[in-house]
Amino acid sequence: MPALQLISAQRSELRSRAHGLNPVVMIGAEGLTPAVLAEIDRSLAAHDLIKIRVFGDERDARIAIYDAICDELDAAPIQHIGKLLVIWRPGPARLKENQPDDMGAARRPLGGGAAPRTVMVRKSTGSGQRRTPRTAVKVLGNERVTQAGNVKRARARPSSQKKKSLG
Repeated sequence: MPALQLISAQRSELRSRAHGLNPVVMIGAEGLTPAVLAEIDRSLAAHDLIKIRVFGDERDARIAIYDAICDELDAAPIQHIGKLLVIWRPGPARLKENQPDDMGAARRPLGGGAAPRTVMVRKSTGSGQRRTPRTAVKVLGNERVTQAGNVKRARARPSSQKKKSLG
């Protein structure tokens, strides 16, 4: 796949957007591995515009990595200054490893609903010798699990004194 081509005005606008960004992916001594490429793909899917830091002193190697990333992920090269690379790509992830296995499965929202649900809780036994056991706890809609693993009833939120005096 060839890299995206942009006009200079688009590239300039993206460079100005990228100025305040921090690098989200670091490429080390191993170079551009499939795992690093997959992480770059996930970052591009999440942020569209990312910075990558390449640890290595060879300029030619950094340029080769830059070109390989843009060609492999169908991204646009925005800027290459020293060891920082700026890459942009609109749209979702393109690698097969990043696609979910069940595309049509509906996900339940976290923390939503008042229906009873089962939560796995690990309570500390106090002994450092044994592994802490996991227990299944049924939590109702008006209950919550504390950080210590205890189930507590949710309290009604107190209204403010200011609102009481107004109404």
